[in-house]
Amino acid sequence: MRSGNALVLFSGGQDSTTCLAWALSHFAHVETIGFDYGQRHHIELQARHAVLEAVRAQFPQWRDKLGDDHMLDLGVLGRISDTALTSETEIQMTAAGLPNTFVPGRNLLFFQLAAAVGYRRGLHTLVGGMCETDFSGYPDCRDDTLKALQVATSLGMGQRFTFETPLMWIDKADTWEMAHALGGDALVDIVLEQSHTCYHGVRGERHAWGYGCGTCPACALRKAGFERWTASKAP
Repeated sequence: MRSGNALVLFSGGQDSTTCLAWALSHFAHVETIGFDYGQRHHIELQARHAVLEAVRAQFPQWRDKLGDDHMLDLGVLGRISDTALTSETEIQMTAAGLPNTFVPGRNLLFFQLAAAVGYRRGLHTLVGGMCETDFSGYPDCRDDTLKALQVATSLGMGQRFTFETPLMWIDKADTWEMAHALGGDALVDIVLEQSHTCYHGVRGERHAWGYGCGTCPACALRKAGFERWTASKAP
């Protein structure tokens, strides 16, 4: 257990749900923050509430630690972006070598605004689910980017902020394992039933690994990680 408070960048997806459990296991008080930026998979904002309710209901040891949830309207980010996450565009690779699901500046803006909220509320540890092991190559998910941003944020705010990224160096199979280690089958079930990852916002069919279209990059990573994790646990 670490002393102090944390603010989790919480989308309602698999990674941020696991990071929420990690923060609740490590800090005395945890708050959450989400962003409505006109994302195509807007259903993730509903998943946020479902996950938070399930965590409060099924983990009494975390209930009193889990504080306020904050939602910020970042519609301007969607309006200035031309990406497959903010418009009905086919997901594909771009000439820059990145998938067109990359929303330029998204994580940079998320951390800066989270820090502004944290400054006001005394939350100086910001927790995010960024990872550069199983990921789509987004430059704002990289460890070097976030370390540099942590320094700039601390200097610019005049207070020391710490950015925690518990998933940075593990793959999706290990993320499933971390969820199980933190909260057992109950937490894995919350990830399966309540969290949302699919870029297309599909929740019609329940797969072994949860809900989603099964073909977008986010679903592909989640599915492959779940299959590797379950295979590693098989007799």
